Amino acid sequence: MNTPQNAKHIVRQFYADLDAANPDALEDVMAQYCAPSLVWRGFHPFHILEGPQQVAAKFWGPVRKSLTRLQRRMDVFFAAQNRFDDPGGVWVCSMGHLMGLFDQPWLGIPSTGKMAFLRYCAFHRVEGDMIVETAMYFDIPHLMVQAGLQPFPEQTAAQLVQPGPQTHDGLLYDPQPIDESDKTLATIEAMITDLGQWNNKLSLEDELAQTWHDDMIWWGPTGIGATYTIERYAKQHSAPFRASFAERSKTNHICRMAEGHYGGFFGWPNFTAVHTGGFMGMPASEKTAEFRVIDIYRRDGDKLAENWIFIDLLHFWNQLGVDILARTTGISGHVD
Repeated sequence: MNTPQNAKHIVRQFYADLDAANPDALEDVMAQYCAPSLVWRGFHPFHILEGPQQVAAKFWGPVRKSLTRLQRRMDVFFAAQNRFDDPGGVWVCSMGHLMGLFDQPWLGIPSTGKMAFLRYCAFHRVEGDMIVETAMYFDIPHLMVQAGLQPFPEQTAAQLVQPGPQTHDGLLYDPQPIDESDKTLATIEAMITDLGQWNNKLSLEDELAQTWHDDMIWWGPTGIGATYTIERYAKQHSAPFRASFAERSKTNHICRMAEGHYGGFFGWPNFTAVHTGGFMGMPASEKTAEFRVIDIYRRDGDKLAENWIFIDLLHFWNQLGVDILARTTGISGHVD
């Protein structure tokens, strides 16, 4: 039987072997732990890759060549049964940073020879003893900023190297109480219900207060930034975001799950909306674009306390005719 604990063991072994492997052995490690039919979803310019060989050649090989002496610095790790039946099964989530020495350019981003952090979050679906599906989202604009580039106008919130949970208890290697997991999932789902109703009769701050602690922290992606407290989150992200879009579609997730006090979800895409102007300082396009997002949450008591967000902003703007990679680096980010 495929249990969350068995799946955690497989993913931890996969990470240990992948991170320790020489660059020329990455494909062998991928093939050992990932099914030949692996579907791997990544941010622009990678999108969907298929099979261990393609992922090793197009993502891990170039990353390892660029970020030498790579370390995986995990802040959150948990596993659970997917809330949805399609695709159901057990998924494992990990979140943190890939840290290395930025010694070679990557995607046209110039190297610095200094420490650099590639912020990431990954969901892995495990069947038997193999990883069959992965969503790995990573904040490429954050790496661009570390290299001295400015891919976006000034953000509404703060740009930081994002820490892990305030409670330092996000690595759930051991099984967690079922009732705590159920509470976390129920709180996340209540928040999603509120989030999808942009015509809520409550004020934005009162709406948020139903599922969030007043001293919440929203760790947003580069281009938006991080913000603290309900009042500042509403002012520095949520209200400007809602004012910039119309015709938001219903939420659509591939996986939504929780274990203990932690939970999260991802979609491909999560939702679509029409850009009516102002988002991230960009002019209106009146076009519909999709958002690929991972959200990770920490619950404290009966409300949410922290939220780490990964949004494929390169893909979002590319849909609206703005190639951020090419505009900022002078080099197309196309992955051959």
